[in-house]
This record gives sequence, C-alpha cells and structure tokens, in this order.
Amino acid sequence: MSSIRLALAQHDFPVGAVEANAAAVRRLVDAAHGAGAQLVAFPELTLSGYPPEDLLLRPSFLTACNEQLQQLASASQDGPMLVLGHPQARGEQLYNAASVLRRGQIRSTYYKQALPNYTVFDEKRYFTPGEASCIIELEGVRMGLLICEDIWVPRPALQLAAQGAECLLVINASPYDQSQAARREVVLAERARESGLSIAYVNQVGGQDDLLFDGASLLIGRDGRIRARAPAFQEHLLLVEFDRADANWIAIDWPDASADSPDAVLYAGLVRGIRDYVDKNGFPGVLLGLSGGIDSALTLALAVDALGPERVMAVMLPTRFTSQLSHDGARRQAEAAGVAYHVLPIEGPFASVMEQLTPAFAGKPADTTEENLQSRIRGLMLMALSNKHGALLLSTGNKSEMAVGYATLYGDMCGAYAPLKDVYKTVVYQLARWRNRGGEIIPWEVIERPPSAELRENQTDQDSLPDYDQLDAILARFIEGQQSKAEIAAAGFDAELVFKVVRLVLANEFKRRQSAPGPRVTRCAFGRERRYPITSGWR
Repeated sequence: MSSIRLALAQHDFPVGAVEANAAAVRRLVDAAHGAGAQLVAFPELTLSGYPPEDLLLRPSFLTACNEQLQQLASASQDGPMLVLGHPQARGEQLYNAASVLRRGQIRSTYYKQALPNYTVFDEKRYFTPGEASCIIELEGVRMGLLICEDIWVPRPALQLAAQGAECLLVINASPYDQSQAARREVVLAERARESGLSIAYVNQVGGQDDLLFDGASLLIGRDGRIRARAPAFQEHLLLVEFDRADANWIAIDWPDASADSPDAVLYAGLVRGIRDYVDKNGFPGVLLGLSGGIDSALTLALAVDALGPERVMAVMLPTRFTSQLSHDGARRQAEAAGVAYHVLPIEGPFASVMEQLTPAFAGKPADTTEENLQSRIRGLMLMALSNKHGALLLSTGNKSEMAVGYATLYGDMCGAYAPLKDVYKTVVYQLARWRNRGGEIIPWEVIERPPSAELRENQTDQDSLPDYDQLDAILARFIEGQQSKAEIAAAGFDAELVFKVVRLVLANEFKRRQSAPGPRVTRCAFGRERRYPITSGWR
C-alpha cells in the first residue's frame, strides 16, 4: 500500500474522568472509522487525563484506568488500530504508557523514556522511565512511537531511525505558554532533520486547574519544515496520510490556523481556561466585581465569551471615591454584554465598620488600612453573592499586581479562579485592544484612562507603582528571566527602582500562596512552577 490514513484526536480528556474519557475514545474511534482512518492516535495519558498528580498514588484509580483499557481493547475487534495513553503499574513500578490496541487485543505497550521534571512537570515523582523503543507496523508502514518529552531529546528518535522506522508518531500533553509553540516547532524540526523521519504530533486540548493545553498539533516533514498546523484551543479529529513514496505526512482538510495571531491564541486560551474550570467543577456560572477598570472589564469580556451572558453576573460596589467614569463604563459594558448587573454601594457597611473600629484606632492616622477595608467589604459581599447564587467568583487581579503585592488579602483577592493571574498589566491592555478590534466590547475610555484602585481621592496606581511598561519589564527579567538585581540595573533600569520592585516581589510571597489558581500563560507562573519560600532571608 502506498499510503495509510490516521486520525489524530486533538481533544480534551479531563483528569480523573476515567469512564468519560473511555467513552470519548469510543466516540472518536467511530468517527475516525467512518472517515476511513486505519489508526487513531490519542494524547498522552488519555484515560487518566494529564496531569493526574497524586491520583496516581491511589491503587483504585490505577485499577479503574486498567479496566477501561481492557474494555477498549476488547472493543477493538473490527475498527481501526488505537494508540492510547494511560498509566500502567507493573509490580512496584508505574509507567507513563501508550498501548497499541487492535482486533480485541493489546498488541504492544510502550513506556515513556524521558520523564520531565522541570517547570510544571513532576513526572519523576510518579513514573519509572522506560528503556525499550516501540515500532508499530500498519499495512507495511513502520511507525516509531514516542510520548511527549521523548521527542525533546535526541536519543529516542535516533534509536527508532536506526531500528528501521519510516516515520514518527508522537502523542503529547504539552502545556501552553506564550512562547511554547515556537519552541515546540524548533525542537520538532531538529528531531526530524537528525533522524530523517517525518513527525505526526498530536497534542491534547483543555484547561486543567492552572494549566492550559493548546492542541496546536503538527505535521513536520523529514526536512524539518512544517507541513501542517492545527488551530490552538480547538478540538478536532485531524486526518493525515503517510505517503510512503515521499516518506512524509500529509494533512487531509485540516482547519486553517494561519491567521491566528499571538493575541488571538492567548485570548482563546484564557477563554478556554475559564470555561473548563467552571464546567469541569460543576458551577452554573460566575460572578465578578466590575469596577470600571481595565482588569475587571477584560475579565468580564473573557467570561462572557467563555460561558455566554446568561451565566455571568457583574456587580458594581461603589464608594464615594468611585468616579462617574467608572460608573458609566461598568454600566455600559454590562448592558452591552447582556449580563445580570447589580449596583450595591458599600458606603453604609464601610461607615458601620469604621464606627466599630474607631475606638481601637484611636491615635492612629488614616493609612492603607482604611483603603484595604473597602476592598475587604467588597470581597465579603461578593462571596455572599457567590454562596447565595452558587456562582463561582472570579478574581480580576493581574500578574503585575500579584507580583508586587498590589492586592488585598480577603478583599480583591477573593475568588475561586483568577483568569488574569499570569497576565502582565501591559498585556491586559494589549488583549483589551485586540478584543475591540471588530467593535467596542470594552469601553475605550476604560482602556485609555489612568489605572486606579479608587480607594481614596484622585488615586492612581502610579502613586504606589512605577509606570507599568517599566514595572513589567523589570518583573519579566526577574521572574521569567531569573536575572539578579545587578543584572537588571545593568540593562539600563534605575537601580533604586529595581531594588524596590524585587523587594516587593520577595516580600509578598505570603499573599500569592493564598491566591486563587489561574491559567498559566508565561514561562514562570506563580504556582506549581515557582515555589519560593515564604520565610526567607534572601533579598
């Protein structure tokens, strides 16, 4: 046969949903069979979802995965061959595995050789590395099988080439960040050129707590050139053919991903993160405090795009310091979006609490305590609405604020999910402008006004913080770039400002440790990959 046809299942397989994931496999196999596919390839750890974390330490969970694997093998009598990711225990050892199912049997099982243990990955906590290669033969074509990290190092692909593989099939659960797609393509091109083998690369899609998986599956030619890209953050059953004469993969009617800008992909990822967090955790909808500022405005737009207006509630909680511009901007956006909207002034509760505290505050001048109290009253009221309506509260803070502690514990940090947690303030503005590209979704006056917490008269963020262009540049060098204070100052930044910013970042770890999860979109998000001690003498 001169060619074979495969289907790559770029789909979402939620963590822990073992039976539902197996049912999804069956549906996709049926669809692929109908499209003439002779093999269907699924992402890494399809049955368990990725990353299953300490579920892997529960024998009952591993048993459930194995039972579904056996049932899927038994059901593979007449349809296409399956390549399916799953965890597999052998005695005391646990492996990140991929099994080949065909004609009612498990024909072979491959164990992932390269186990990542950096950034968000912790696979060495759970898995034992495999040692043997795996070649799948289909209609005379010899395909080398790899799992995710295996393709990021040279040896596994070179071994398969030496053993007579004609092409590579790589199943993946590769998380998204803003630069990952470019790195992925560079690495895959290197492996293709080194091995002389073309690559079919299928990646999973979806939000899992603070991780996003973008799909963006790829076909890479033997020469390292990209033959096809699948769209990011969309589920597709992608058909491909292997042309034996040319030894390259060919995309069959893939959806067009060429027009996807970096802002479009990032925005789609944040939308996907909200939708999956809310739906997978069974919430009927969300609510958020709509302040009339840029962060809450972008969060509202994301929430409506993720869930639809009928599942979103916006609440304005004004004080005497809330400007008319904030009132007008918030109302206009809420009405245009079609969401439920409430205005609940907090002057009364604030005055009442201050009256109770005044005797204990005697002799102390007004300071940020009074400002934080306003934020905490808002948090209290938003949490009450969350409890009453059963809706998940979205926190609206951004990465710049979280980095330097420009956020109030038990106030504006209240919430179960923080969509902008890993989005710098400068990128918040960038995304707001992108979202308005076809018409005003976020009021332009909200985008163009100076940012302010509006907790005192004539307040702006720059009363306490440097200009966000400068702040974000310093933060990116310190957090993602791991540069020292001296290195950042040597790059042309004011040394005193650098020292202040770094001190704020290090001093506010205790706040971040108590913050809501949010989708990771940079190379070093606050959370599972940046694990700094709260108590530390390092400054």
